[in-house]
Amino acid sequence: MTSRLDGDMDRQRFLGTDRYIATDDLTMAVNAAVTLERPILIKGEPGTGKTQLAIEVARSLGKPLFEWHIKSTTKAQQGLYEYDAVARLRDSQLGDDRVHDIRNYIVRGKIWEAFAAEEQPVLLIDEIDKADIEFPNDLLQELDRMEFYVYETRELVRARHRPIIIVTSNNEKELPDAFLRRCFFHYIQFPDRDTMERIIDVHYPGLKKQLLREALEVFYKVRDVAGLKKKPSTSELLDWIKLLLAEDIPPEALRSDNARSAIPPLYGALLKNEQDVHLFERLVFLNRKAGGSS
Repeated sequence: MTSRLDGDMDRQRFLGTDRYIATDDLTMAVNAAVTLERPILIKGEPGTGKTQLAIEVARSLGKPLFEWHIKSTTKAQQGLYEYDAVARLRDSQLGDDRVHDIRNYIVRGKIWEAFAAEEQPVLLIDEIDKADIEFPNDLLQELDRMEFYVYETRELVRARHRPIIIVTSNNEKELPDAFLRRCFFHYIQFPDRDTMERIIDVHYPGLKKQLLREALEVFYKVRDVAGLKKKPSTSELLDWIKLLLAEDIPPEALRSDNARSAIPPLYGALLKNEQDVHLFERLVFLNRKAGGSS
C-alpha cells in the first residue's frame, strides 16, 4: 500500500494517494475538518469521487473504514443499533437459551462499530440526502457527544476515538441548517482538463497522447451541450476510455470532422438516455449543416 503523508508523524495529514488525485483545496478541506473534529460534508456531481474519498483517506492514513450507505428507507437509528424482536420471539418459541440475554438481539450499526474501533477510524455516511429530511437532525446529538444510549440493555456507548466522519451528498434535497452548522463543507468542482489528465494517467498510465487529446476533446464537448439531462462524469469517461482501448478505436475515429458518425463511438458509456442521444445528434447535424453552408 502506498500512502502519502507529510513529515509530521504526530499529526498525519491527507495529501491524496497514488490512485486518487486530490486537489489542494480538497486536501486542505479534509485536514481542516480533522483539525476541527467536525464531519466534512462533501458535495459534487455524481461520479466526482465523493465516496472514493473516504476510502482513500482511510487507506492513506492507515485507519479502519466503516461505510454506511444511505437509502431512501434508512433510519438514523439503524446507524446506532437495531433490536431484532422478531428473532427473539422466534427463539423463544423454539426454546433457545439465547432468548434470556437481550444482548443477543442487539445488532450494531455502523456508527456503533466506528465508536467501538480500537483506533481512530474513518466513518463514511454516503449519500445522506437520500434519506428523510429529518435523518441528519436525528444524528446531531450522537455525532456531537460521541455517545448514545442503548435502552434495551441500559448501557451508554461512548466512542473510544472520535472518528473522521465523511458525509457525502448529491444535493437531491436540502440538508437542515442545524446539521450544516456542525459540518465543514467542501464542494468538489468538476475536474478541469489538466486535473482530468492526471486522473486518467493514474488509471491508464502510458495512454497515447493523441488518443487522450481526442477523447478529452469529445468528452468536454459532450459535457458542454446545453440541455443534457445527465452530463457524463469522470467515472463514465474512464469507462469510455477502457472501451476505446479494448476495441482498439483509433484517435481519428473520435475527431469532430469524422463524417462517418454523428456521435462518438461507444457513446453508451457517456450518454445515458435517448433524449440526450437525440439532442447530441441534432446539434452535430445542425453544426455540420451550418459549416457546410458557410
